[in-house]
Amino acid sequence: MRRQVKAAEVRRELLPEQSPELLRELHLLTRDGDLNADALRKLKQVNHLVGLLRPALDDVLGRFGRPLVVDAGSGNAYLGFVLYELFFKGEEKGELLSIEARAELTSRSEERARRLGFGRMRFVTAPLASAPWPERFHLLTALHACDTATDDALAAAIRHGVDHVAVVPCCQAEVARQLRERPPASPVMAALAEHPWHRREFGSHLTNVIRALVLEANGYSVTVTELTGWEHSLKNELILGRKVRGESQQARKRLEALLAETGVRPALVRALEGV
Repeated sequence: MRRQVKAAEVRRELLPEQSPELLRELHLLTRDGDLNADALRKLKQVNHLVGLLRPALDDVLGRFGRPLVVDAGSGNAYLGFVLYELFFKGEEKGELLSIEARAELTSRSEERARRLGFGRMRFVTAPLASAPWPERFHLLTALHACDTATDDALAAAIRHGVDHVAVVPCCQAEVARQLRERPPASPVMAALAEHPWHRREFGSHLTNVIRALVLEANGYSVTVTELTGWEHSLKNELILGRKVRGESQQARKRLEALLAETGVRPALVRALEGV
């Protein structure tokens, strides 16, 4: 990948509806209007995700009179601002709500939205586990919400019957801890988690397999895909879900069998007990 893109060539790196002005506001462009290596990497990741989200966004904008997208664990809200410019700015409907636990990031994003005139962006400061989730929303995104924060976001989405979910999990330590404290009874499963390195990698993989099965059990059609190539990020697994039915007993049986075999009970499963 090129180390830097000069200002005169930046347009070719953007999506058709994307403006250099927004990238400058997000500090992805230098003072001279160039894209340095880190900014180019971030832009490629976000734009690749936008392409994968486009069918879901087109669906909710087409089907609902007041579509609401929630970006959970939004950080600096790069994704939210890009989605707003591409999908909401030219529409007369729809809102984008960003939920972030760090007040300084929320304050910064609110000021940025005012400067840009993005009037249908809203910001809430709260941990995802105790956030005031809207009663009805249509698409959930969670980009690198760390450890069990991804589970908090998914649990809220499932409880509220969200039409689409898209999560890119970040670091995942909870299941690895459970595997260490209570090794699986099965010798085969125990072998997969015997060494710390394998336990961490297997725990991370197992976490996402369980998340996909939980979504399926609750009526979602699930696709697991790659967000970007390995050269851009090591945290690149994207879980997409679309609500297609009430629930799936077949997926629930597979989920319970996996939980019994491995002996783990991750946050998402515990959060939805009784739902």
